[in-house]
Amino acid sequence: MINLPTAALDSLSGLAFGDAFGDRWFGILRREGPAALEARLLPPEPLWRWSDDTAQALVLVRELAEGGGTVDQDRLALRLAEAYADDTHRGYGASMHDVLRRIGAGEPWRDVVTEQFGGQGSWGNGAAMRVAPLGAWLAADLDAVAEQAAGQSALSHHHPEAVSGAVAVAVAAALATRSRGGAAPARPDFLRAVAERLPVGDVRSGVRIAARMPEHTSVRHAAEVLGSGYRMSGPDTVPYALWCAAGHLDDLHEGLWFTVAGRGDINTTCAIVGGVIAARTGVTALPPAWHAAREPLPPTMSA
Repeated sequence: MINLPTAALDSLSGLAFGDAFGDRWFGILRREGPAALEARLLPPEPLWRWSDDTAQALVLVRELAEGGGTVDQDRLALRLAEAYADDTHRGYGASMHDVLRRIGAGEPWRDVVTEQFGGQGSWGNGAAMRVAPLGAWLAADLDAVAEQAAGQSALSHHHPEAVSGAVAVAVAAALATRSRGGAAPARPDFLRAVAERLPVGDVRSGVRIAARMPEHTSVRHAAEVLGSGYRMSGPDTVPYALWCAAGHLDDLHEGLWFTVAGRGDINTTCAIVGGVIAARTGVTALPPAWHAAREPLPPTMSA
């Protein structure tokens, strides 16, 4: 049994709910169009399977447990490759298939990730989507949050903007955790606090733009301005997801419905939102039907 800090377990569970819920909507929107979303029809499948977002978060949480809250990059890279080999059908991105196969075959992860995309490294959203529980775990020390989030990103998503996206999500989850039991921060204040911890770049700019958006901004407009993951990059995903989370820090259920309306990379934006909000609220307030439908997490996880 792996014992986790309560907020980290809550964040992991919220991430899995967001991932599994969001992943259903790719098929629903293809079959039924936006009417189902506008009517807020619950996904009809009896089992909401989670994707690689949750699979990778589970690996990261196990690494934090074994490392006492720190990430050993070599060990985590191998564990991610092993988890991939155990179940390759969780919706991994094209570049991650290549990266994790090669790491699993014994190639040094530093060589593999730094040569991706012409030597720039991946700037995808994969490191951001799995990292919220790390922020909840290390919430007492924001410097450690940023350092460990960057470290876990570099071993798969090496581009500075991917790293910045992961740091942003981890810091947001840490701030949400620190607010447990008190009043929720206002959306602009929350987003500005995240942006202060980020290096100059596209992710930071996006979060700062999100912080300045008027309160009445529609989700569709926010998705158009910030991006909702259509390019599956850190800058195109993280600012929107954090804007959604920051406006619903007391309501995970509403936050996930709100997020899915922006479409894009739906399961990943919802995974980020779920991981951040649940770090503050937990998941017990979600409807019983959601708890019954979501694929369970491994029974080895406990608070």
